Amino acid sequence: MTGRVVIEADGGSRGNPGPAAYGAVLRDAETGEVIAEDGTAIGIASNNVAEYSGLIAGLRLAERFAPDADIEVRMDSKLVVEQMSGRWKIKHPDMRPLATEATRLAPFGTTYTWVPREQNKHADRLVNEALDGTRSGVTVPAEVPAEVPAEVPAEVVEPDSLIEELESPAPERPASIQGQVRGWGVGGTPTTVVLVRHGVTPHTTEKRFSGGLASANPGLSEEGRAQVRAVADWLAPLAERVDAVLASPVRRTQESAAIVAERLGRDVQVEPGFAEMEFGAWDGLTFAEVGERHREDLDAWLGSLDVAPGGAQGGGESFRVVQERVLAGLARLLDAHAGRTVVVVSHVTPIKTLVAHALDAPLGAVFRMELTPASVTVISYFDDRPSLRMYNALPPGNDAFTAAATTW
Repeated sequence: MTGRVVIEADGGSRGNPGPAAYGAVLRDAETGEVIAEDGTAIGIASNNVAEYSGLIAGLRLAERFAPDADIEVRMDSKLVVEQMSGRWKIKHPDMRPLATEATRLAPFGTTYTWVPREQNKHADRLVNEALDGTRSGVTVPAEVPAEVPAEVPAEVVEPDSLIEELESPAPERPASIQGQVRGWGVGGTPTTVVLVRHGVTPHTTEKRFSGGLASANPGLSEEGRAQVRAVADWLAPLAERVDAVLASPVRRTQESAAIVAERLGRDVQVEPGFAEMEFGAWDGLTFAEVGERHREDLDAWLGSLDVAPGGAQGGGESFRVVQERVLAGLARLLDAHAGRTVVVVSHVTPIKTLVAHALDAPLGAVFRMELTPASVTVISYFDDRPSLRMYNALPPGNDAFTAAATTW
């Protein structure tokens, strides 16, 4: 179908968090005819998670039944509408992966409109039917039941002042920029790469150089395993969309990837392009120790992206060499998983290299980035145009979050 469609979406939780469900309706914008609808329970969740789930369900209906149509989303959730419009920042960790998935599904030019609750009764009814167990899943017009007014149970919690507590307005993009974005005419489904840095190891804690396969190759500490489990739980809502879990062949990333892959129901595939820089003779030393023992080599390394740690005979890799290897790995990923979502478990240098590449920044920008262990960075690739969606995000419960927040 071409033309224009409207998505009406809602979500509700009896308890917030409590038993939750979403509702989504796909309509022809000209006639108002229902193309398809979905009302499904999602287990225990918060009201905001249910609302985002409704948006995602509506976008999936559009992808399935109207793949070439322009989309307007109408919701009575001010939180979702403002965040997806780019006017509010997404601060709550539970919302970030859901917003990332919704952004991935939404074609360029998708618009978001807040409507009063009275104008969103159809989606609201689907929510309550799913919560009551009277319906589940997608139906098409022949199966769509007649409209039956339904009162919303008192225990379904609606968003209120909590929105203002969790979110603060972000600067609105200038209208001229919005116009340029809509005018690009970029279509198709992007390839989304969810980059996860491995959890901490003894070397991480002691701030020691820790390279790739030629290094001492320490494994995760118990703290590191706990960090990665938190990331895996955070990414779990995206499990259905994840095509593959890739990891460098290094021990700490393999151990981290195994935890993530098990949670997402995937196997781990090895991609050597995303291994950490080799530090050669510096491996296992602290920065101070390298400064004491190899001062001239350290100064040369810090002064040039073409110098390897320890010099030509030091057994290390320069940033340029790592960049070439990482981008070759990226090319293989984009070729093998075009239009899909892929989780990549990697290291500091490769992830920062990919971010610099996505932003078309000079490679030296890697020196101006901080990347926390067990953090999540997301880049979507629209053909040859990358878009950085998220950087250095941390799930709730990660002790590193508190430590990082004190430096902001």
